[in-house]
Amino acid sequence: MTDIEQGFILTRHSRDRAGSTEIIYWLCTAQGPVRLLLSGERPLLMVPTERREAVLETLAQAGIEAQWADPGLHTLEHQPVAVLYFTTIADHRAAAERLRRDGIGVFEDDLRLHERFLLSRFIRGSVAFIGQPSAAVGYRQFNQVRLKPGDWSPCFRVLSLDIECSARGELYSIGLYGETLARVLMIGSPEPADTDVRWVADEPALLRALEEELNGQDPDIIIGWNLVGFDFRLLLQRAALHGLRLRLGRGGEAAFLRESTHTGQVFLTLPGRVAIDGIEALKTACYQFDSFSLEAVSRQLLGRGKQTEDVEHRLAAITRDFRHNKPKLAAYNLEDCRLVWDIFEHTRLLDFLRLRSQLTGLELDRVGGSVAAFTQVYLPHLHRAGFVAPNLPAGGGLASPGGYVMDSRPGLYRHVLVLDFKSLYPAIIRTFRIDPLGLVLGLKEDDAIPGFRGAQFSRQQHFLPAIIERLWQERDQAKRERDAPRSQAIKILMNSFYGVLGSGGCRFYDTRLASSITLRGHEIMQQTARWIEDEGHEVIYGDTDSVFVLLTGHHDESTASQEGQRLAALMTGQWRQRLATELRLDSCLELQFERYYARFLMPTIRGQEQGSKKRYAGLSISNGVNELVFKGLETVRSDWTPLAQAFQTELYRLVFDDRDPSDFVRQTLAQTLAGERDAELVYRKRLRRPLAQYVKSQPPQVRAARLADEHNARRGVPLRYQQKGVIRYLITVNGPEPVEYRHSAIDYQHYVDRQLKPVADAILPFAGLSFDALIGQQLGLF
Repeated sequence: MTDIEQGFILTRHSRDRAGSTEIIYWLCTAQGPVRLLLSGERPLLMVPTERREAVLETLAQAGIEAQWADPGLHTLEHQPVAVLYFTTIADHRAAAERLRRDGIGVFEDDLRLHERFLLSRFIRGSVAFIGQPSAAVGYRQFNQVRLKPGDWSPCFRVLSLDIECSARGELYSIGLYGETLARVLMIGSPEPADTDVRWVADEPALLRALEEELNGQDPDIIIGWNLVGFDFRLLLQRAALHGLRLRLGRGGEAAFLRESTHTGQVFLTLPGRVAIDGIEALKTACYQFDSFSLEAVSRQLLGRGKQTEDVEHRLAAITRDFRHNKPKLAAYNLEDCRLVWDIFEHTRLLDFLRLRSQLTGLELDRVGGSVAAFTQVYLPHLHRAGFVAPNLPAGGGLASPGGYVMDSRPGLYRHVLVLDFKSLYPAIIRTFRIDPLGLVLGLKEDDAIPGFRGAQFSRQQHFLPAIIERLWQERDQAKRERDAPRSQAIKILMNSFYGVLGSGGCRFYDTRLASSITLRGHEIMQQTARWIEDEGHEVIYGDTDSVFVLLTGHHDESTASQEGQRLAALMTGQWRQRLATELRLDSCLELQFERYYARFLMPTIRGQEQGSKKRYAGLSISNGVNELVFKGLETVRSDWTPLAQAFQTELYRLVFDDRDPSDFVRQTLAQTLAGERDAELVYRKRLRRPLAQYVKSQPPQVRAARLADEHNARRGVPLRYQQKGVIRYLITVNGPEPVEYRHSAIDYQHYVDRQLKPVADAILPFAGLSFDALIGQQLGLF
């Protein structure tokens, strides 16, 4: 045995081999890649102890051998369960299927062997290991391994990959970019180029060159844009066409792609390496963009991007350059790799994914995974307490109530504060001891903490509050250290815990759990509003964890901020006192002063007098800096035109500054009708599903996309919109038409009625003005 070493888990896999099981973990370590091999681990599942005879009879009839054990475990309904151990994964799967078919309850059979091994040892991301080294080429291998949790943070070897191809998928080139490499592999005869180009004869040679380069660079992580769903999928398709197996994994192992028949999601197995798609990684980190194209994201984050967003023309340019100017295509290919690299660096995405893995045990490339993260974190504690996890609820479970949203009081106001509860739902979980096991045990205790919908929670036995508290403290430390990726990873994890408890896709779902969080939130928000109004102010709106307070009297930023701080401290103290007195609980509720609005608009629902929800705008002042803030209004919604967004921004600025907007409204109308603002009339909409699936509904973007592809088909160019995509179109007198194929006159009246008027009607009445009155005479001129 060697000394204890530290590593970070890159990939994990388990399989049957020679009548037993084998678990393989590939690690990144300070000394290079490591392959850990564990043999003979036994898959297991749980069954009701009282069904022993039926269980053994079913297994005997199926010819499946298993070892029965009674470790004293129970379900959350206090039903005793036994554990069945199997020699192979195949026997484990077959047993679960036969037992269920015979009406015997089975628990935790869905946990994969390599996941359960880590989970039971509280290993998440980083690992300490010791084992017997054996000879291997290009990496170190250890057998007879023992593992325990580690705390090592890796420095990954990363490579950015991008391919260029024809419209039919024929490969032209492959770009590779990393700290020590900037190279393009390209089919063609050698010629001078500013870019480092490795020239190859044909497509099979290109694929073999990729193998050589990857194995030579030996990256832990490969990054790209739509990397798995497009680049690797096409690479493997082209390899199969030539009868090749792409050995892109470590140890000479082949890459393997599979696609979910239910969701269409594509999964890549690349032993010893992780392929991370920038689009999915940004979504996992809760980034939002109107478009997740590399062009749009790079321009927004980096201030630079491709030369064109037009796919048709770009494909044509790529093919033209491949035939006539390969050095130019090589530079273009490499720049795409560099853009992806710089986006990952700018956002620190790999830091975020690493921290998420260390917090939850999830794989680096796992998309979403809130339910899996909760299971990984919570289940080991449950097992140590002698309980097994329940199965998924039948039928998906019942819906739980959402967050509190109070009826707003519409108006144009001065001096509005926003007070915000810090991580309200995690704070409720901590304060009121909300926990799956705590619920089961609390229902049997006389001195339990009351919840909602019949829930009661144990004061002594629970895990989730302590898990939340530890994460809370780590996030506070991350904020102090200005570690944004760590703070974001912890925030997403903490906030996901409420969601999974209310999701029928989580094995710990119980409507009493989720309701005891959200309904408690309703109670807290309503009581806080009453206390604030007792202080002489008016609460004009509340949303989930935020209270909007209209201050009495005249204020400036200084006095408003002082009152905001006073109210926040007062409310926090009153909750601490109330919960200590009434429920003997230590309050974790903390109200914070969030923002001061010198002017604030709470609009009505369009065409009604009732106040809207989740829609407002204000002129915020912080440290003497003014900022226009829009929530749920046209400037922050992608389905409104640039005209509406620009019109709204300037109109609100004028009204908030107490300036008459009449001339501006008339001028905007005149420019629009005169055709001077045509470039700002383009709608940009995403097709959420393939075009053929739009059968019952025909929204404008679908009609425009169909028109565009009809023109594309007639011209013999690739169809752009059959499989989702983004369409840019205008509303004409003959309906929606794509920008690139518009033949009809623009319907300017549509833009007046559907873009300018709704924006104006939201604010002008509060300033004593009317859009119709302002433009009535103006329209007569056209």
